[in-house]
Amino acid sequence: LRCRQARTLERLFTLPKKRGCWVAFTSQGKMQLQQKTAARPTLRPACSKTRKLRCLASAQATRPQVTVDWDKLGFGLQDVAQSMYVSEWSPESGWDKGQLKPYGPIQMMPSAQVLNYGQSVFEGMKAQHSASGDIVLFRPDRNAARMAAGAARLSMPAVPEEQFVQAVADTVRANADYVPPIGKGSLYLRPLLLGSGPILGLGPAPTYTFTVFGAAVGSYFKSGQLTPIDLIVEEHFHRAAPGGMGGTKAAGNYSPVLVTQLEAKRHNYADVVYLDAKTDTYLEEVSSCNIFVRKGKTIKTPALSGTILPGVTRDSIIQLARLHGYDVQEDKVSVTEAMEADEVFTTGTAVVVCSVGSLTYRGEKRAYVAEGQAGSTALELYNALTQLQTGQAEDPFGWVYKVC
Repeated sequence: LRCRQARTLERLFTLPKKRGCWVAFTSQGKMQLQQKTAARPTLRPACSKTRKLRCLASAQATRPQVTVDWDKLGFGLQDVAQSMYVSEWSPESGWDKGQLKPYGPIQMMPSAQVLNYGQSVFEGMKAQHSASGDIVLFRPDRNAARMAAGAARLSMPAVPEEQFVQAVADTVRANADYVPPIGKGSLYLRPLLLGSGPILGLGPAPTYTFTVFGAAVGSYFKSGQLTPIDLIVEEHFHRAAPGGMGGTKAAGNYSPVLVTQLEAKRHNYADVVYLDAKTDTYLEEVSSCNIFVRKGKTIKTPALSGTILPGVTRDSIIQLARLHGYDVQEDKVSVTEAMEADEVFTTGTAVVVCSVGSLTYRGEKRAYVAEGQAGSTALELYNALTQLQTGQAEDPFGWVYKVC
């Protein structure tokens, strides 16, 4: 009788195999997720019911339950997700289909190109719960396009957009337990493309690795998501120069800012603002985010001139601000203009929208808001963006990508 019941359950709860996976119940009544190799689907949000079932099965049956204190999330690897995606490229075969593996070391030789010459680009993304209970991504196609542009700049084979988005979505589904409840944080995702093959002389790597891993995170800044931050203008070092790599999310762009960032933190600043390398007159960006200034109903942000990263959040805020009636200009922003502004804020995947409490330049400190109080425009646009991302507001742009 038990065997007949098990066979009946399998017939009732088995999905079509052509979808590339099926859910079945064992004779002990436990749900199991099984997969088979299948051609990659076209780039589109997956069927909601199928994906929800896959998420449920993945979370409840194929891996141990995880325990995360959602009220104590920081921005780090304390709650790193258990599964990661890995794909390999060779000149003979191109990119393979990739697979999910337990989070852990990636094997490479000491002579790997990335360890010697730094051939690597990466992305930052987030998966969140929506108000309807779905797990969603935000504009993954833009991250895929930016990584492809970075790959071209560093002479690396681009990951096709379809494979990139599918890899990120697969990683999210495999780690659904790490997506915090709505309003508590997100599953931060790190797609990483690196020249993993060995080489001695300077040149492109012979082989490449593309991986995606993630971690449950809260606010980027320790002070909290909506707490204003204090910035200082850097006058000696520059983040990028015309004709350089400033507009590429290359791994090598980030460690050089640590010397100034750490010095700023020793003086109780959250981060530094960099100036243009030509004249030391115009704002470019903060170490890891873009910057905006507001005067009245006009918002300005430095134009993309090749030295500034084309942030996905930056572009989203520009469009949302215009929708909210602001005159948004992408143009040069002088330090003087910033010091005289009514409000300053930063944007980025990690920081979302963050109000700047003060800006210090040559010893002069300009405060924009009362202590601990976010600026009105930063708060308005933060709410507009996060409500759109989580399905609490209409998405007129089609930016939200449903994973499951």
